[in-house]
Order: sequence, then C-alpha cells, then structure tokens
Amino acid sequence: MPNSEFKLPSDESEQLLVKSQDTTNIDYGCDPYNRDIEDLLKYGIVNLDKPSGPTSHEVVSWARKILEIDNAGHGGTLDPKVTGILPCALGKATRVLSALLYAGKEYVGVMYLHEPMMLKKIEKAFKIFTGKIYQTPPIKSSVVRKLRIREIYYASVLEVNNNHVLFKVGCEAGTYIRKLCFDIGEALCSGAHMLELRRTRVGHFKEDESLNSLQNLKDSYSLYKDEGEEFYLRKVVSPMEKIVSHLPKIYVRDTAVDALCHGADLASAGVCYIDARIKSDLQVVYMTLKKELIGFGVAKMDAMKIYKAKSGIVANTNKVFMERGIYPRWNEIKNN
Repeated sequence: MPNSEFKLPSDESEQLLVKSQDTTNIDYGCDPYNRDIEDLLKYGIVNLDKPSGPTSHEVVSWARKILEIDNAGHGGTLDPKVTGILPCALGKATRVLSALLYAGKEYVGVMYLHEPMMLKKIEKAFKIFTGKIYQTPPIKSSVVRKLRIREIYYASVLEVNNNHVLFKVGCEAGTYIRKLCFDIGEALCSGAHMLELRRTRVGHFKEDESLNSLQNLKDSYSLYKDEGEEFYLRKVVSPMEKIVSHLPKIYVRDTAVDALCHGADLASAGVCYIDARIKSDLQVVYMTLKKELIGFGVAKMDAMKIYKAKSGIVANTNKVFMERGIYPRWNEIKNN
C-alpha cells in the first residue's frame, strides 16, 4: 500500500486566508531558523530516536546532560521496550509540549497470533478496528482504567509470516497498541499479543526526517563546544515552532505582537493571515509574520467570520511563550 494512503489528521495542509497584507520589520525578532545557537538550545526541539531498554524519562535526562542544559521534556511517553520517535523539548520549549498531547501518532509493530490465520481474515479484523473504537487501558498503565473512545485513522497489515503479523497503525493520542493487538486477537478467536513496536510519527515529527540518536546528539554538540562548528547541531536541533506545525494558526502584524505577549486577547485589527481550518472554540496558534511562535488562544469564531470581522476580539489568549520586549509597543515600531 503506498505511503500516500497513510494519513493522519495533521497531514491536512495549511489553508491561509489573507485578511490584510503587511510587512514585518527586520529590526524586531527573527526567522526561527536563524536564531543564535544558544537561543536555539533554550527554545529548541530534538527529534530523538529512543532505543529499546531505557525509559523515556531516562533518555530525556541523558539528552539534557549531553547539551548541558537545566531543563528538557518529552512529547509522549514510550514504554521501555518500545523504540522510535521521542520529541525532546529543550529549555523553555518544554512549555509548548502540550501541543503534542493530542497530535496523531503512527506505529509499526509485530503482532504474534496464537493460531495461524488466513491473510484475508487478518485484514478484515484490522479493518473492523479502524475508526472509533472502545478501549480500556491495560493493567500496567499510567492512567485510570476506564472505558474510553479512541480513533484509529488507519490500520493495515504489511506482511504475514506464519504467526507473525507486521502492521502499521495511525491513531489518536492515548491509544494503547498492545491492547489493540489483544483485542484483534480476540476478534479473530485465536488470541494475539504484541511482540515489538516502533513509533514512526508524532504529528509532523517523522521517522525519515531529522531522526537523531543520542550518539548523533553527543557528536554534534561536541563539535560545537570543541570546535565552534554549529552546522551539525543546527541539523539536530529544530526551533520549537516545529512542535506546533500541525495546528491551525493566525499570523499577526508586528504591531499586535507586544500586546499578545502581555496577555491581551487578539483583536481583528491585528490579524493578517488565518488558517481556513479554524473553528469556533478551537485552540489556535499565534504566529508573527516571521513565523515565530507567540502563544496559544481559543478562537471565538470560525475562520470565515474572522476574515470578515471589521472589529472586536477574534480569539482569547490563554498561553504566551514569546518573551516581552522582543517586539516594541505598537506606537514605537518604525517603518521599514
């Protein structure tokens, strides 16, 4: 099955509506990818490849020690034996990790059937467990064991070798793949359990894009510290803006940035571009015209109403990440 058929909700591309045109002053802020390397380490994210064995917390702790920083966090726990993508936020970027809590995940794993089954029957069972499913977390889990609904975006059998089934699953955050394997085994009346699992995607963090081992992280940081070579470290550490790449955004003019940094709600006059996917009461991301992350808000109306609004508040601010003073007050901004 071609990769184009495996899609998460976050794969839907940004659809920008132009509410008003404006330019951004180069004297304030900067493109996130042009940040000073020390700032990048304070507001960065590493797409780590977690090995089998250590806990997610241990891997993040090692990354923190390698980079000689005080704080780091991860975007979604993996069991010790599970490998794959573990987004690791650095410094103040840890405050943005909540954006990954609800990002779609993708896994590739091996399920062992307790009895041999025909391929068509296995594929039919996987199809049954696509869409909204009921799931109770396993006994060994970090959440309350109560029935809940999770969505499986796609579930496909890649290969069958005797009792071993290689599969790929795209799912809503909080889905337990080990439990999914058990339930599929029950549906097949054969029984099944998960043998191996690897996470291949978290939102826009992908296995084939900038995935780094701890050794890569160590080598690139050593080159920077010992020889002043930034190139490899910049390849490993991305700006924190990548954490919100899957979320709908509102791009604001320079004159609105400082007010938002002080906690003000977003007024219609400050809006330049709007993602057409925005719905009322949906969390949105505030961005500068240089594509810097400002903060989060909750839309008071859908995208078309924001587009047409002549005045008034279009989104309520609930979280601010950009430091005050990076952009001056609206009446102090100079023209280009």
